[in-house]
Amino acid sequence: MGDRPMDRREFFNLCARAGALSLVPGVLSGQLVDGLGSAAQAVGSVSNEPARYWVALGGEVTKCKLCPRGCEINPGERGFCGVRENRNGKYVTKVYGKPAQVLNDAIEKGPFFHYLPATRTLGLGTAGCNLDCGYCQSWEFAQARPELTNNKNLPPSSLVDQVKKAGLKSIIFTYSEPVVAIEYVLDTAKLAHKKGIRVLVKTGAYACAKPMEDLCAAVDAINIDFKAYSHEVYKKITTAEMDPMLQSIKIAAASDAWLELTTLVVPGYNDTEDMTKRMCEWIISNCGANTPLHLSRFFPKYKFRHIEPTPGDTLRNLRKVAYNTGMKYVYLGNMGGDPAESTYCPKCWAKVIERVGYRVSNKALDLKTGTCTKCGYKIPGVWVYS
Repeated sequence: MGDRPMDRREFFNLCARAGALSLVPGVLSGQLVDGLGSAAQAVGSVSNEPARYWVALGGEVTKCKLCPRGCEINPGERGFCGVRENRNGKYVTKVYGKPAQVLNDAIEKGPFFHYLPATRTLGLGTAGCNLDCGYCQSWEFAQARPELTNNKNLPPSSLVDQVKKAGLKSIIFTYSEPVVAIEYVLDTAKLAHKKGIRVLVKTGAYACAKPMEDLCAAVDAINIDFKAYSHEVYKKITTAEMDPMLQSIKIAAASDAWLELTTLVVPGYNDTEDMTKRMCEWIISNCGANTPLHLSRFFPKYKFRHIEPTPGDTLRNLRKVAYNTGMKYVYLGNMGGDPAESTYCPKCWAKVIERVGYRVSNKALDLKTGTCTKCGYKIPGVWVYS
């Protein structure tokens, strides 16, 4: 494929459409697109797009101001993330328009449960990350340099055009860390909004304030990984400090972007009642009790292969703790059809949206007003595309 943008045929081969969603009683409107074909890939295909969020220090040394690591980089070298390089005193991004993973997903996979439910989204992620989480689910490319990954050539204009032609309503930057590909995200969002396409991100949000503000101003919805409410545990999981993540959540909560939070519950790390209670207290104080919280089950991966999967009873108990602390929407992830995947009205406890995996049914929600049809309680979210 070289350096030319992916054309329409290649895009549709990548995200082959299997037809429209067969409507059954109670299923929310939306198009179902299943199946992934093969697409031309270019191992080691990289960009040299000018990067943002850096300063020159003199002697051709650059200092990255994207994340709190603040890497000072000599010519020919890269920062911790492995995808931002000093080229003769100029800073460039190696992953602009070069996703290593492109999949057609249910938006619920985000996870986004209060944003355009039952719709399909194009999910993509690039090589590189500014964290090194022990349980990284996409470590094969997230922890790799882009020269070693199979990268598609999808610059923002081509990406947006093909998503529009495919009839999708949104793009989600996920799988790895959107922050280290922020130029790609920002430029895509600008073009996507002109075509009526929403842009979402799933992120660890380990970023400096200015880029995080720019990111939240540019996208429509954001899900942030709240990995642990403990300085010690957060650092053990990520190799980074916790405070910048907390700052990023505050920035997101104050923005116009829809916010959801996710905690992957790891036995022996962040699975205590006390930590969950304190985390929820912090969320309520800084984001509000209406913020959806996803407590997800851990499975052995990457550096944490020696740890057993999270017991289901642990997650169910922590969900009770979260509710008792005052949270109103708490979900369990990676639990295969557990009732806690569904949305319940906090006032009358009617099941308003039922989820069984990625099968989503409207049971008692007025999509236009976002209210429970049983009691009239307002359920916050973005329920219909407009």
